[in-house]
Amino acid sequence: MKILLVVFALVALAVASELDDQWDQFKAQHDKYYTPKYELLRKRIFAENVNYINKHNVEAQHGLHSYVLGVNQFADLTNKEFKELNRFRVGSMGSLGTNGSFIPTYEDIPASVDWTTKGAVTEVKNQGQCGSCWAFSATGSLEGQYFLKTKKLVSLSEQELVDCTGPEGNQGCNGGLMDQAFKGIQRLGGIESEADYPYTGSQGSCQFDAKKKVTTVTGFKDIPTGDEKALTEANANIGPISVAIDASSFQFQFYMGGVFDYSGCKNGEQDLDHGVTLVGYGNEGGKDFYLVKNSWTSAWGVKGYIKMSRNKNNQCGIATAASYPLL
Repeated sequence: MKILLVVFALVALAVASELDDQWDQFKAQHDKYYTPKYELLRKRIFAENVNYINKHNVEAQHGLHSYVLGVNQFADLTNKEFKELNRFRVGSMGSLGTNGSFIPTYEDIPASVDWTTKGAVTEVKNQGQCGSCWAFSATGSLEGQYFLKTKKLVSLSEQELVDCTGPEGNQGCNGGLMDQAFKGIQRLGGIESEADYPYTGSQGSCQFDAKKKVTTVTGFKDIPTGDEKALTEANANIGPISVAIDASSFQFQFYMGGVFDYSGCKNGEQDLDHGVTLVGYGNEGGKDFYLVKNSWTSAWGVKGYIKMSRNKNNQCGIATAASYPLL
């Protein structure tokens, strides 16, 4: 009995030491600093998250999941706290865009498309603590359209959208809609580059300078809501598409690779809480997927991207509120 107690004590010490190492590595990698009392809370949450991640990945090794999880910059947050970072605002979705709705032909399309390999997608960005996902989604699709028209890839200003599209109903770091962002660009008469109007991660007064505009938009089109075939066709033939998703799950919080097939995802209008950019689609291991660009730095997911289930009854609502701008 004494020998067993010693063994259990040694195992416990080894586990605690490994957790301490992981915690220190996490803090160093993500520049995390806490007061001593606050650190105890964050470390406890971190430990619970690591245990969940490890359990999930063991199940994935046994074929129970098609994706794996990993420690990232959100590992010291509860899922409730994480949800507060998502600020897509549900609005009058399902209505026609200013130039009508995308009309699919449902004809044959390529088996796969990846706009990142065609030069139409800028590097993964970082929205920080500001709930401006909608602005990053809007610039993502607009950058793609501008590239396809001019063959020039220019990073466009999310900060302009955060600062200047309040009249359209957007609320800066407290949320917004991609369609309202497109309307704002149209009203303003253009959008500046990231270099000329850099991102600060907080809302300020509108500083738009029409002399520095890169492009404008003449309107936008919405994809028929819930129609994955139409969404896939638009992505193949039009380019990167702005989409909204249900990103509230613990699984999405720590996604690290594979095809994200999570039956707990919801797809109703009221369930959407995050704006992202659809940049391609394909099939991996027999599972159809959409390639989605996020705005949480390259430390999240697969270098900032996620493969979300395709042809799975509009899982996570990826086809519920999709649109793209017109130049």
